[in-house]
Amino acid sequence: MSVTAIVGANWGDEGKGKITDYLAEESDIVVRFQGGKNAGHTIINDYGKFALHMLPSGVFYQNVVNVLGPGIALDVEAFLKEKEELVSRGVPEPQLKISERAQVVLPYHILFDKYEEERLAKNQFGSTKSGIAPFYADKYYKIGIQAADIFQEDRLTTKISHALDIKNSLLEHLYKKETMNADKIVGDLVRVRDKLKPHICDTVTLFNDALKDGKRILLEGQLGAMRDPDYGIYPFSTSSSTLAGFASVGAGIPPHKITKIIAVTKAYSSCVGAGPFVSEIFGDEAGELRRRGGDSGEYGATTGRPRRMGWFDVVATRYGCMVQGATEVELSLLDVLGYLDEIPVCVQYEIEGEKTDTFPVPGLLEKSKPVLKTMAGWKTQISDIRKFEDLPGEAKAYVDFIEESIGFPIKWISVGSRRDAMIRR
Repeated sequence: MSVTAIVGANWGDEGKGKITDYLAEESDIVVRFQGGKNAGHTIINDYGKFALHMLPSGVFYQNVVNVLGPGIALDVEAFLKEKEELVSRGVPEPQLKISERAQVVLPYHILFDKYEEERLAKNQFGSTKSGIAPFYADKYYKIGIQAADIFQEDRLTTKISHALDIKNSLLEHLYKKETMNADKIVGDLVRVRDKLKPHICDTVTLFNDALKDGKRILLEGQLGAMRDPDYGIYPFSTSSSTLAGFASVGAGIPPHKITKIIAVTKAYSSCVGAGPFVSEIFGDEAGELRRRGGDSGEYGATTGRPRRMGWFDVVATRYGCMVQGATEVELSLLDVLGYLDEIPVCVQYEIEGEKTDTFPVPGLLEKSKPVLKTMAGWKTQISDIRKFEDLPGEAKAYVDFIEESIGFPIKWISVGSRRDAMIRR
């Protein structure tokens, strides 16, 4: 029996989907434990290129049970659409389970997300407008809808009507928008419940039985440590915990069962959305790195927005690995840097004239400037290499420097976009 968590060490977009897909082949269960369709995991395999938003990244293996845990934000329409699109592209129908305790993203969550960003104007947080912040607010305000409620129509109607007493007042008086009708929302959910029903289950018992049977479980996180609402760049964060520590709650796995935590970080930095980003680069320098990044450039898998680009940030990544409790690290997209003669690395921050190795609180992070060290580039293509010792000397030196600087072992190195372009150290 083994339970492994795969999480992001940075701002999201680190390449978690690829290693989850890679390790899913050796797993029995893959679990999404937080977040919703507000971020995507890009995967390239024999079936093609996919951007998964609601579905766990184990869906390409028929033997894997893919689970959406109680900590996720379930967008029912997005879930069903993504599943249908997957099958229509030749992927065998995956095994999909949804916790009966998972809560549902409702139409007013998406509208409130959109309207609040409009109201904030230039001060907006860069939301994907997927309803995530309003959804989690309702969950903790105790007016959320659990998946199990969809199958009890009277209960569903009562709960949504109660929520709309609050929502419609805000729609009318704060946002000056049209109010919503409970019957319509209930009716739309009732119409899809037969499609949803085969997937709903008691995941607490599912995991308990799996652990007793020695099953291999992979926990898949969304976004990264910098987006955590407690430890990240708040308020430019997401609304659920992105840390491996939350995987126990968001999936429903006893904490002592999680024995391996793989923190994923890029060989450079990228970021979608607003907020401080110390190692950020601009202009042609950023454009060239963005163009070469990933399989088709650095653009958000969910929004399509061009990602903000930067050099590898030792300070942020060391901190991200610490708060994730990483036991090992995957360094992704090393191959992308092969065009550079020299590669800058952010090794410290300078705050009001003082240099620091410590990742600061948001108020000081906004004042931070990068302190850069330059490494030699390797100026060659490395995507066909599968052994660390076969990498160019400069590439090995770059990896070794990052490993020593962050203080966590780099056990995995991604050198290309395809599933097999991976080096195990």
